[in-house]
Amino acid sequence: MKRGVLPLNALRAFESTARLGRMRDAADELGVTYGAVSRQIRGLEKTLGIVLFGGPKNKLAPTEAALRLLPALTYGFDRIEQAVNKAMQEEDRIIDVSCLGTLSMRWLIPRLYDFHASFPKIDIRLTTDDGPVNFAKQHFDVAIRVGNPSRAEFEFELLFDDAVGPVLSPQITPDGGISQPDDLGAIPLLHTKTRKDAWSNWCDLVETNLPMDGREYEHFYFMLEAVMAGLGAAMAPWVLVRDDIDAGRLIAPFGFTKTGDSYYAAYRPRSGPQIEAFVSWLREQAHETKRQGEFQ
Repeated sequence: MKRGVLPLNALRAFESTARLGRMRDAADELGVTYGAVSRQIRGLEKTLGIVLFGGPKNKLAPTEAALRLLPALTYGFDRIEQAVNKAMQEEDRIIDVSCLGTLSMRWLIPRLYDFHASFPKIDIRLTTDDGPVNFAKQHFDVAIRVGNPSRAEFEFELLFDDAVGPVLSPQITPDGGISQPDDLGAIPLLHTKTRKDAWSNWCDLVETNLPMDGREYEHFYFMLEAVMAGLGAAMAPWVLVRDDIDAGRLIAPFGFTKTGDSYYAAYRPRSGPQIEAFVSWLREQAHETKRQGEFQ
C-alpha cells in the first residue's frame, strides 16, 4: 500500500488499542469515542483483508497478524512524535500548567521567579483547575493535583504528602488557650465546599465532637483569608499555610496529620526536555519546602 493512501487514523486506532489492550482506553488516549475506534478498526480489517482482534468484546486479543504489525507501527508513531517534539523544542516554548487554585496562589506563583531566572526562554501559562487529569482530551502539559495517582494514567512526580490540621489567628485564641481539641468548640468553625468533610474527618481521628454549623466558603482561598481576619478556625493543608505559620499570622495548635493523599505533578508520557525541566524544578521546590518546615 502506497504512502498516499495509508489509513493513518485507522492505524492509530489499531496501534493504541493493541498497545493499551482495550478500545475504551484507546478512545481516551485519542480523544474520540469508543464507537469511533471500533469503526476504524473494522474498516482497517476490511481494507487490509486480515483479522486484527479475536475473542469477546470485553476481552479482545490481538491475532498473530496484529502482533506482527504492532511493533513497526508503535516504532513509527514514536518516531513521528519525537520529530514533532524536536521541531517544537527548537523554538521558545510555552508550557501550559493546570494547578489547584489555592496552591497556585500560595505556593507555585511565589516561586515561579526562580524558574524564569533559570529558564528565561520558557514561559509558564497557568490555569486553575481541580478536575481529573486526561491528557488525551485536555490541552495542558502539566497538571498539579492532590490524590492518589496511578502510573497507568500518566507519568507523575510526587511532590509532598497531603497533611491537614486546624489553624486559626493567634488574636482569637480563647481564654485559657487551646490545649485540647474540645477547646475549639469556643471558636466558629469555617468550611469550604471543596473539602466538606474536613472537620468531621479530623474530629473522628482525634475522637472529639465539635459544632459544625460554621460559615461555608465557595473557595478555599476565601476561607483562609477569613481565618487570618479572625473570623474562625479552619481545617487546612499544611503546604497552604506553612508560610503564614512561620510568619506568626496563623497558629496550628495540634499540628498536621497525613490524609493518605499526595500532591503530585502529572505530565504527558514522552514529554520534551522543557517539560522535564519544569517537573524537575517542581521536585526541587517541593523538597526545599519540606526541608524548610516539615509538618508535625
